Amino acid sequence: MSCGIMSLLSDTAFEDPWSSFFMDVLSPLSFIKVSSVRMQGLLLLVFAKCQHLPFIQILCAKSTPTGLFGFWGNKGGVNICLRLYGYYVSIINCHLPPHLANNDQRLEHFDWILEMQNFEEPDIPNILDHDLIVWFGDMNFRIEDFGLHFVREAVKSQSYSDLWEKDQLSIAKRCNTLLREFQEGPLLFPPTYKFDKNSNSYDTSEKKRKPAWTDRILWRLKRQPHTDSCTPRLPAPGFSLSLRSYVSHMMYTISDHKPVTGTFDLELKPLVSVPLITLKPEALWAVENAMLINYSLTQDFPSSPWDWIGLYKVGLRHINDYVSYVWVRDNQVSISDGLNQVYINMSDIPETEDQFLLCYYSNSLRSVVGISNPFKIHAFLEEDPLGEVQPQM
Repeated sequence: MSCGIMSLLSDTAFEDPWSSFFMDVLSPLSFIKVSSVRMQGLLLLVFAKCQHLPFIQILCAKSTPTGLFGFWGNKGGVNICLRLYGYYVSIINCHLPPHLANNDQRLEHFDWILEMQNFEEPDIPNILDHDLIVWFGDMNFRIEDFGLHFVREAVKSQSYSDLWEKDQLSIAKRCNTLLREFQEGPLLFPPTYKFDKNSNSYDTSEKKRKPAWTDRILWRLKRQPHTDSCTPRLPAPGFSLSLRSYVSHMMYTISDHKPVTGTFDLELKPLVSVPLITLKPEALWAVENAMLINYSLTQDFPSSPWDWIGLYKVGLRHINDYVSYVWVRDNQVSISDGLNQVYINMSDIPETEDQFLLCYYSNSLRSVVGISNPFKIHAFLEEDPLGEVQPQM
């Protein structure tokens, strides 16, 4: 992203343009923005489908600057750590130092970003014990030894395998035990750097930089402990990741890089299958200008006075897109047999044929922990025998 001072100030006051764009595109497909973190020009966004929200807990979102001896965020990484159906997942976006000769510095920054992913909460394991790490970004690794003409001719003839052995990241993985644990799909697309802007031509400036695969997507699955020295360590059972596609997109020309996307299939056996909160929209009814909401919670749920329930139109983009909300303690009506009741003022509820849903947001867990099925609110006014007008559902 642009990291100029005016851009940073604007994005602090308003939604950044990438978030707005992706929310517009993804919300009709039932995806909701659940977390984001930004450090100057680095932005990481996490979206999830609505039905997964009660099983995604955002544990932390942090940034690790590595520029100017760790004081400047023009280089470094941003990380979102979450718990997904009971499994620990870390997602890292990074920008490592540029230039062919700075490979050792790139590897140092890679290690530094990884070492700095320590967590304040004692129950969050070390990042290397997380079930999955997805690490991507402008890693800036270059192609060694081969000259500019040879590299360009290999790219032109799509002989990418001729370049793989001199790719700095591939070389580093052969020597670095930890880096070797990170997997990557085959580089079957053209090098993604450096292009003349607004074109598909590699660098024609005086510098004429060699093409390189600077933009990469890596992943690492947690390994089971060794049972004996002869048996290779395998991924944990019940949790597997497979790469479906790993491609670049040449049609985009607004940058001197070409964007890269990876699509994965994640198969897991849920460690958590029951939401912490169960909302019951079928029990909604109206009385004295209020709509009552019934919900129940599990015994181990850490409730807080700052928890709230939001009323949303189906197709919400973000957790803050509520039509109305209620603090669970402020508007509490009753508690009995594990069933809780709160109310929302009817004046806050719009008259529309749209479908709605309810989300319970936990302040302690910083996540949505319960979500209702979609429902419609049919409100109309009916005069009772005493002549008083009452709202009905």
